[in-house]
Amino acid sequence: MTIAFTPSETASAEGAAGPVMAEEPEFWEPPAPEPRDEHDAQHTGDREEEEREEREEREEEDQDPGEVDPVVVRDAHDFGVYARTGGWAFALKVARSVRPGGQAAEGEARRKVSAKAFAELAGCSPERVMRHYKAWDMAADDGLVPQFEVLVPGEDVELPDADVWISYYSSRNSAGSVRGQAISAVAEAEGIRPTKALEVAENPTALRAAILADPGTAEAARGALLDRMKEDPALQTEMARAFVRTDDLKKAVASEAKAADRIGYVRQIVEKGQIKTPAGQTVEAPPELRAEAERHLSLLDELDDSEEAGEWAGEAYDTVKGLVAKAVEEDPALRVQERRTKFYSSLQRATKVFEELTLDEVLEEEVFEDDMLQRLEALQEAIGSCISALRRASTAS
Repeated sequence: MTIAFTPSETASAEGAAGPVMAEEPEFWEPPAPEPRDEHDAQHTGDREEEEREEREEREEEDQDPGEVDPVVVRDAHDFGVYARTGGWAFALKVARSVRPGGQAAEGEARRKVSAKAFAELAGCSPERVMRHYKAWDMAADDGLVPQFEVLVPGEDVELPDADVWISYYSSRNSAGSVRGQAISAVAEAEGIRPTKALEVAENPTALRAAILADPGTAEAARGALLDRMKEDPALQTEMARAFVRTDDLKKAVASEAKAADRIGYVRQIVEKGQIKTPAGQTVEAPPELRAEAERHLSLLDELDDSEEAGEWAGEAYDTVKGLVAKAVEEDPALRVQERRTKFYSSLQRATKVFEELTLDEVLEEEVFEDDMLQRLEALQEAIGSCISALRRASTAS
């Protein structure tokens, strides 16, 4: 048992009987609390959190709405309206307050102002005001919102959802033009927002920078130009002019055209089973020649877009061309016909060139020179020799 003394009692006792030795501690110390397990600690923490939230809720419930700053109330109200309706909230303000030029000022319409005056009061451009006006007008035509004529300044009406707003409004100036409508239509077909496409179209410098800096953007632009050129002959002509006027591009085009012609030569043998001889004859391709052409064509078709086809095309062309010449030489009848065709072709070209000589102009303008006569005399001798050789061959046969 512990006995406690008051200071006065202790002092008087000491004075009377001397110091007293206590058998037990003078002050009682409570034992240390037993450690709680982790579950109890977590439970206690959760209960304290719940109690705190309940206190805050009670404080909010006890707060008189009249005590909240009116500015905060107005901001919260405006935020809620915009969160639900998006741009429709602002379009309504325009629709019920603006009377564009040409509209009669009768009745309640007298209270409305022009788009320019409304813009001046709002501190923005008349174009921005009219974009909201046109968005409301299109929605009214679709029956989503009331017409302008029935709206009066300050009137509130039920507004569509915010998600519908983007379908009627575009922040770009060109959205209402024919060009803008075409861009918007293609953007929707490609699955992107029209505003993004219109923004790019109105900022060609940014588009150029992206193409110059980013290979992916350049590739997308290349594909788009190719698709566009299929239906735009004028663009085809402009692109062709741009290429031929630039030396490096001109050489690249010529190289690619040469490679394409060679690949086409090999492909024709594979697909049609025919070869074109050096003299221009078209005959059936031997099986081994066609098989070799198929092998080279399969290698060409396996090339990636990033790989240069010129070297591969040249190798395939030279190989197949050599096989064609070999096939002609190994076939006696074909070899004779080939030489006969080549001779006729050369004769026709020489005849055409000689027929195009304009002797009248040479004689009239006095441009005749002795060298001309010498060349004609040499040509006459060559023709005579040729005629004599052919006559002898004809007589012998």
